[in-house]
Amino acid sequence: MRPRQVLIFLLGVFALIGAGWLAFPSDGVKAGPVTLRFPSFAKMAAEAREKKVDVDSVLTAVEERFHMRGDTLDYYHRFFTENPDRIYLPGDDYTFFDSVFIRMAAADTSVVRVVHYGDSQIEMDRMSQDLRDALQERFGGIGTGMFPALSNVPSASIQRYSSGGFVQYTMYGDSTTQRAGHSRYGPMAQVVQMTGGGTISLRATRNKTARERTKTFQTVSLLYGRPGGGFRARATSDTLRPQATVQTSPGGTTLMTWDFGRPVEKANIVLGGNAEIYGVSADGAAGVAVDNIPLRGCSGTIFTRINGNLMAESMELENAALIILQFGGNYMPVTTSTERVVNYCKMITDQIQYFHKVAPQARILFIGPSDMGTSRGGRIVTRPRLPEMVDSLKATALRNDAAYWDMFRMMGGENSMVQWVKHQPPYAGADYTHFTPAGAQKVGEALSKSFLTYYDYYLLRNAR
Repeated sequence: MRPRQVLIFLLGVFALIGAGWLAFPSDGVKAGPVTLRFPSFAKMAAEAREKKVDVDSVLTAVEERFHMRGDTLDYYHRFFTENPDRIYLPGDDYTFFDSVFIRMAAADTSVVRVVHYGDSQIEMDRMSQDLRDALQERFGGIGTGMFPALSNVPSASIQRYSSGGFVQYTMYGDSTTQRAGHSRYGPMAQVVQMTGGGTISLRATRNKTARERTKTFQTVSLLYGRPGGGFRARATSDTLRPQATVQTSPGGTTLMTWDFGRPVEKANIVLGGNAEIYGVSADGAAGVAVDNIPLRGCSGTIFTRINGNLMAESMELENAALIILQFGGNYMPVTTSTERVVNYCKMITDQIQYFHKVAPQARILFIGPSDMGTSRGGRIVTRPRLPEMVDSLKATALRNDAAYWDMFRMMGGENSMVQWVKHQPPYAGADYTHFTPAGAQKVGEALSKSFLTYYDYYLLRNAR
């Protein structure tokens, strides 16, 4: 073809595309089970005018809101009533966490525990490690907290290996996981049945992303029940062979702890006989411990199926002061109506009430879902009903004497997730659901600063 003919052909193609762009219905054209769509001029013009979330500006604003300026009391008043990054408290009672702060501030001779349950958003110790680091810096403590005796979910903060007669039963998971024939799952929502003994080896991680305070631990603990077959246990770290301290609840749940007398990087727990093992801990001799308990695919509605007596005994033995429930994201794909939102909030009410019953000494903090993107008309937008779910979960938590932290709005609200994905470096993955380690750190730091702002005000009130 001659150049002139090629030019006329191309101009004709562009004219047809332009006509389709202007005339094609914005909702597409149905062709049987398929909907044909064409980029709409009106939609693209609207998108060009749409204000996009600037992630760096959002995070800078979050940081700025934690900087105290002007009158101290005025700053706290505005923080508790206006700051979108604050932790919302039942009845706006700024003393809500005082009982937690009293125990943490006095944790110079014992370990006070924060139990962080969540879905896959907290896997690999994401968010938990940032909260742990902030609390241990303020109140003391080292180590990574509690973890399962047997698990295929890796941690960024500790390496563990198990061998021997161990069989793991989990409360929640896919078809490859095994269920127990009872409800004695314990605080990790799983139980390891040991028959004949075995060895659990721990080593502090050398991962470059690990926090400095998780690179050593001074004590290891074993939470177990129903011992038999000549049950015995000992812990060693190189040449250190300490004697165990044993605490047993009236129901038989037992916490056995070994203190090496100084920080160590590795340890072995050698076991014999039979027992149900509910968890293993690597902590300091005192200070704060934060347990990271991710439940992939879980919506947070399973806890009421765990034996309440066992959970209560475990929480008391572990000295749990704060329980964090971070759920909601896994329920969003089936949330197609307000009725679904209401039903989910009813199930969450049951879980919060359950923890009030099994851990009356602890406060509860609920963290709702982040923004989550889905494809609509060729664009990635916030999942339908997610803002409704967030507001309903906040109301549910506050109505049931639990605090609430709004992760969705902290990260920028509607349509923010797509910008977290596009950020360089990426702060979220290409599934438009999960944070990257860098993004999770930003969120975890914001949560930590918000929580500790209430502690700073607690100290101010005591000083006055």
